[in-house]
Amino acid sequence: MSNDTPRARPNFWEYIGYCYGRRLPDSMREWVRNDLAGKGATIRMMVRVFIPAFLIMIPFWFIPTTLDVHLSMTLPILIPFVAFSHALNKVWRRHMLAKHRLDPGLVDKLSREKNAHVHEAYIERYGPRSGPSSSHDI
Repeated sequence: MSNDTPRARPNFWEYIGYCYGRRLPDSMREWVRNDLAGKGATIRMMVRVFIPAFLIMIPFWFIPTTLDVHLSMTLPILIPFVAFSHALNKVWRRHMLAKHRLDPGLVDKLSREKNAHVHEAYIERYGPRSGPSSSHDI
């Protein structure tokens, strides 16, 4: 008896592949949309970058030495991982949305909803913006 119904969530191996760049089936688009553009997406992406870096750093902690030396061996590697994961977060999420045939503009959806009152106040005070639209416009 086979189960041919499309799944809405990835299994463990699909999830691991997805975290590091693989495309999921179209039946999981809603899950992908929520994962990449929903609440907590930034933190989820930063954790996904941090985990492999952390796993690579674990062997350094087995070297018998002082805490200062352990920190000086691992922090210079971990800090750039965290910084780059934050700096490139939206870029990666836009890429993954496009890869799953979703609108890359969804990355800014929550921010636009949260800051809509600021944009409306600007329009009331100064009028609508002119010129090319950007990802920061509503």
